Amino acid sequence: MPQRLRTKRLPHGLPLPADADPLILTLGLDPATQARFDRERQANFPPERNHLAAHLTLFHHLPGEAIGDIAARLAEACQAQPAFDLAVEDVWMMGRGVAYRLRAPELIALHAGLAATWRGWLTPQDRQPLRPHVTIQNKVTAEAARALHVSLRAGFVPFTAHGTGLLLWHYRGGPWEPAGAFPFLG
Repeated sequence: MPQRLRTKRLPHGLPLPADADPLILTLGLDPATQARFDRERQANFPPERNHLAAHLTLFHHLPGEAIGDIAARLAEACQAQPAFDLAVEDVWMMGRGVAYRLRAPELIALHAGLAATWRGWLTPQDRQPLRPHVTIQNKVTAEAARALHVSLRAGFVPFTAHGTGLLLWHYRGGPWEPAGAFPFLG
C-alpha cells in the first residue's frame, strides 16, 4: 500500500524535481466522442479559462514523485481491462457550468480498484465516489449556465461513448502535459 506523501522538499531542503508536480488521471474516449465534447467545450467554456481538451477526470491529484509506481499500476490495470461503452445519459447543471453525465459500471469498478490501491495518497476530493462527467462549461454566471443547460437539454438524445484507456497528465499550473497513455484491451 502506498504511503501518504506529505513533503514538498527532499531531505536537506532541496526542492523536489519537476516530476513532483501532481498527476491527473483521465479516461481516454473514442475519437468521435472526444471531438464532439471538444467542440462543445470550445463553444461554451470561457475562452480565457479554456486551456484543456474536454476530459473525464478520475483522479485530480496523485503524487508526481510516485509516477513510476502509478504508471506500473495503470499498465497492470489496463492490460486486464477490455474497452467498454459509456452511456452519455444527461446534461447536468452544475451551478455555474454544464456537463454531460456518463455511466459505465466498468468505469466505477476500475476507479474503485485504483482508489483502494492508492488510498494513502488520495486527497479528500479523490476519496469521493466517482460521478463520471465531462464539463463543457464552467465558471460562468448562473444565468449563462442555465441558458446553456436549457438549450442543450431541449435537443439532447442519449448516446454511447467508448472508453479506450487511461491518460496520465502532469499538472504544472496551467495546461496539462502528457505523462503516459495506457490503452485498454481491444
